[in-house]
Amino acid sequence: MPQFIAPDIRVRASFLDAMEEFVAEGAVERSLLLHEMEEYAATWHRPEVFAAYCARLNAEPLEETPRVAGWVPCTTLWYVDGDTFLGRLAIRHRLNPFLRELGGHIGYAVRPTARRRGHATAMLTAALPVARALSIDSVLVTCDTDNTASRKVIEAAGGKLEDERGGKLRFWIRTDG
Repeated sequence: MPQFIAPDIRVRASFLDAMEEFVAEGAVERSLLLHEMEEYAATWHRPEVFAAYCARLNAEPLEETPRVAGWVPCTTLWYVDGDTFLGRLAIRHRLNPFLRELGGHIGYAVRPTARRRGHATAMLTAALPVARALSIDSVLVTCDTDNTASRKVIEAAGGKLEDERGGKLRFWIRTDG
């Protein structure tokens, strides 16, 4: 049964396959993986680099962790079935001006070969108690105006449309169920 885990080296092979899928579909440039692909794509295949990547992601929730200027603490969770990487979800602990307008608290991605099976809805729903534990009462989740699948996922998780800004639909979801 699929579940969230902290980034872990045990799913490296499947993770790398998933990244190839994202690249093949051309989704990387508009995804939450863009920065990571630019930094790691050429070296992820090396076990020590992948281990360092996992360690960095697992340190991101800590306030004192060095990060890209303007980025906020973030909890990254990988959605896996055994050792098979299905997707990832990021919970940003607070909103900066960019995130408040366009990015939101939560971003998620399901690998192309695992889509249309309910994983995105399960991931977003399962992330709400995690966000609640981070003292976030309502999460902002955004999607492109033309991304009907993501809109349905957000609405299924309880998202209430606030407005549209900069080509993004902005939804709020209460984390207390």
